[in-house]
Amino acid sequence: MGMPPLGDQELDLLKFITERSPMTVREACEGYGKDKGLARTTVLTMMERLRTKGYLTRSEGKGANEYSARLTRSALMRGVVRNFVEKTLGGTLSPFVAYIAEDAGVDPQELEELKRLVDELESREDEQ
Repeated sequence: MGMPPLGDQELDLLKFITERSPMTVREACEGYGKDKGLARTTVLTMMERLRTKGYLTRSEGKGANEYSARLTRSALMRGVVRNFVEKTLGGTLSPFVAYIAEDAGVDPQELEELKRLVDELESREDEQ
């Protein structure tokens, strides 16, 4: 069972926190909320919602609660992609691969990484 789905703004804030955690609400407001025009109460509500969904933990820090991401950025992105493939694409990767092949701007480094991943998949299939 995967993690609960995220809204776009929740995901954006979670990525921000993941790269900088632990962090207080004040730090999140100054580093993230101010640029987005979000009030402190809005940032706090979003952080608490992310904690309730299981994406953040909260602990008592030096004078203020600190929030930390429960997942690495890589694990978070894998979960987001998994949810997208399962919910939006009905579990099939073909439309996603077609997008990469036809519409996405894939740079040479990304292409090499994709080739490596395909080779890894093929190796796993050969072992079975």
